[in-house]
Amino acid sequence: MLTALKSIIGNFFQDEAPYARRILHGRGRLFPGLETINLDWYAPVLLITTYEPLLEIDQLIQLLLESDVHSQIESIILQQRGTGPVQGQLLWGNAVDEVVVQEGELRFKVKPGRRQNAGLFLDMRPVREWLQANSRDKNVLNLFAYSCSLSVAALSGGALGVTNVDMSKPSIQWGEQNHQLNGHDMRKVHSIPHNLFTSWGRIQQFGRYELVIIDPPTRQRGSFDVEKNYAAVLKKLPKLCAQGGEVIATLNSPFREADYLIELFLQQVPGSTFIERLPVAPEFADRFPEKGLKICYFKMP
Repeated sequence: MLTALKSIIGNFFQDEAPYARRILHGRGRLFPGLETINLDWYAPVLLITTYEPLLEIDQLIQLLLESDVHSQIESIILQQRGTGPVQGQLLWGNAVDEVVVQEGELRFKVKPGRRQNAGLFLDMRPVREWLQANSRDKNVLNLFAYSCSLSVAALSGGALGVTNVDMSKPSIQWGEQNHQLNGHDMRKVHSIPHNLFTSWGRIQQFGRYELVIIDPPTRQRGSFDVEKNYAAVLKKLPKLCAQGGEVIATLNSPFREADYLIELFLQQVPGSTFIERLPVAPEFADRFPEKGLKICYFKMP
């Protein structure tokens, strides 16, 4: 494993790395022998995520530090999946509760290793870039907002306003902090920390929307299930969207291909048009792309 990792890590750290990135997407099955490990860089924290016990921890730490020629790593955290509650273990350096990272000109608060998700989905970077380039003068609705990274990108790109909806109040508050980190006028940020399916009336108070983002979890107990609930969300779009509005919809289930989402959308929103699939970040290349994240761009009638 270490031999295979050496060139990947060395290539990443040969230059200064100021931005949050995935270093290794072993779960994409493109690196033989590394299928059970991911490496993420939340400068200055390096997060190791493993799906099997890691046997060569000391040697891996040494390899990481030797490759860090610009002395950028201040903390190395290990997160073991599949063995019970997810909890980060400090392997080297300073204990870090949270850190503010950069992605281009955007800034986000993340919590590497504290929970299953650090707070910034690195594979969605091209979507944030797309939103920065395509949100000007639009009213934007961000469903399943989590820490609001997508609405941060939209407002940074000149959106007139954003409405963030997520049933988790702590996530919405986290998102508000992200907006503040980017110097946004909070009068343009509307927060709805409630279950989506009981909040349609309130959502409509801030609409209609020229751009809607739908980025749901595959399955979240008591909240959402792709198979059961996605259609119900799509049915609401005609009442939420302005004429000719745009929709970015994602599907992260390994058991459903992009065609499933495209067909579901066209069934539930007659007259809508599928435009294209947007890419995930290139460092998330997958041997089986349809098992990974699918991002689809639609136009409303």
